[in-house]
Amino acid sequence: MQSHSQTIEFTSETTSNGVVERHFVLDDISGVLWSPASGSVGSPLLLSGHSGGMHKKAPGLVASALHSVSSHGFTVAAIDAPGHGDRPRNTQDEQWVEAIHQARAAHEPIAPIVVEYTRSLAERAVPEWQATIDALQTLPDVDADAPIGFGGVSLGVVTGLMLAPVESRIAAVSFGGVFVDDSLIEAARKLAVPLEYRIPWDDKDYDRTAGVALFDAFGSKEKTLHAYSGRHYPVPDYERDSSARFFARHLGGSASAPVS
Repeated sequence: MQSHSQTIEFTSETTSNGVVERHFVLDDISGVLWSPASGSVGSPLLLSGHSGGMHKKAPGLVASALHSVSSHGFTVAAIDAPGHGDRPRNTQDEQWVEAIHQARAAHEPIAPIVVEYTRSLAERAVPEWQATIDALQTLPDVDADAPIGFGGVSLGVVTGLMLAPVESRIAAVSFGGVFVDDSLIEAARKLAVPLEYRIPWDDKDYDRTAGVALFDAFGSKEKTLHAYSGRHYPVPDYERDSSARFFARHLGGSASAPVS
């Protein structure tokens, strides 16, 4: 595991519509934290993983974060995946990205390339998320004893599937569309926490049949499948609201409540 210091350095702070937004760095990890401006102490923590090719302030991610803070009082954190946002790509990342561009231009399937690239990114992101959790839980506005939620789409799903089984602090996950392969099916079987899973029914990049197979493979005793018309972006407001309410049920209770 990559070694990280446990001290977050906040680099900017703005407040708007009752939400405080703070950018931070943790060694070479760049992130952003949204929290209630009311200064509530010990709010539940929600982690948000962005999709491949995006970053910690992707529009859909920000919209979901602001809704979760405003409607349910969560503190929400997002970090840039390796080679995304404010973080430079390595040589191998550059080769994967170029291969994806070439496949799109040639109207060839991008899924095999995306799957390989995404797996590499997620493997690197897992210890970074764990270091981020460690650091965030030292803040006064985060309840260090409360269960944590993880939400994500695409790359965020793969990251969450690798993180949740090895990180006991994560108590619930909400996932969106993702490219499915055998390794992801295997990872899904190891998931044990409550799950909400959304399939964009009309997105040509995501095979709905594979999406249903992934849902079937999830090992969670409590799991809910949402299939909505349209593409994976933008996520409908009602699905965003459903995800926030899902997390509120599992994270919003007493910190001492048992987590299944």
